[in-house]
Amino acid sequence: MAGSLSEIKSKIVSTQKTSHITGAMQMVSASKLTKSEQAARDFQVYASKIRQITTDLLKSELTTGSSNPMLAARPVKKTGYIVITSDKGLVGGYNSKILKAMMDTIHDYHVEGQTGYAIISIGSVGSDFFKARGMNVAFELRGLEDQPSFEQVGRIISQSVEMYKNELFDELYVCYNHHVNSLTSQVRMQQMLPISDLDAGEAAKEGVKDFELEPNRDLILDQLLPQYTESLIYGAIIDAKTAEHAAGMTAMQTATDNAKNVISDLTIQYNRARQAAITQEITEIVAGANALE
Repeated sequence: MAGSLSEIKSKIVSTQKTSHITGAMQMVSASKLTKSEQAARDFQVYASKIRQITTDLLKSELTTGSSNPMLAARPVKKTGYIVITSDKGLVGGYNSKILKAMMDTIHDYHVEGQTGYAIISIGSVGSDFFKARGMNVAFELRGLEDQPSFEQVGRIISQSVEMYKNELFDELYVCYNHHVNSLTSQVRMQQMLPISDLDAGEAAKEGVKDFELEPNRDLILDQLLPQYTESLIYGAIIDAKTAEHAAGMTAMQTATDNAKNVISDLTIQYNRARQAAITQEITEIVAGANALE
C-alpha cells in the first residue's frame, strides 16, 4: 500500500508540473494573440487604402474587361498553392484542418498527377508533410516569426507573383486558417491571381480622371497590381498567424484543464488509498492488542 501511495503522489506532482508548463504556454500564446490581432487591425488600414487606390485606377477595366495579365483569366494548365501551416506543434487541430483541405483539393482537382499544381509552403509542418508524400513543393519558408514582418516573407511572396507573371502557373491560391475568434478558425482557399475580388462599384465617382499620373497610368498599374497582390498574401499570413496563436492558447488551456481534472482524480484516489492504509493499520493494532489479552 505504501508503494501505491508513493506512486500516486509521484503522479500528482508530475501532473502539477505539467499543468504549470501548459498554463505558462497558454499565457504566452494569449500575449502573442493580442499582438497578432493588433497587427491584423493595423494591416487592414493599409489594405483598405491600397484597395481603394487600385479600384479607382482600374474602374474602366473592371467595367469593360482588361487584358492586363494580373487581371485577365487564362486557360489553367497549372495551379499554384501557397499553404500556410505552423513551424511547431501544440496547436490543436490547426495544421490538420489546413492539410486535409489541401489534400482534398488536390484529390478533387488534380487527379492526373503532380504536373497540374505547385505548392509554396510556409511553415515546417506543411513542408515536412508534403515532402514526406513526394509532393511538388516549389518553394518553402521555415522559421516564421510570431509577428512576421513583410521583409521576412517578402521574398517568397514576390517569387510567387513572379512565377504567375512568367506563366509557370496560371492561377494562385492561398490556403490558410482564417481567424474568427479565440475559439474558432475557418479554412480558406482564397484566389490571389488573377485578381478577381475588385468591384467597380467601390471606385470613387470621380475616379482618377482629374489627376495627372506620372510617368503614366499603365506603368503605375504594372507596379501597383503586384504590390496589391503581395499585400493580400501578406494579410493572409498575418491572419493565419493570428489563428495559430489562438489555436495554441486554446490547446494549452484544454491541456491545463485536463491536468487539473487528472490531479483531482488522483487526489481522491490518494486519499482513499491513504484512508484504507490507516484503516488497515488500526485493524492490525486492534488485532495485536486482542492477541495479548
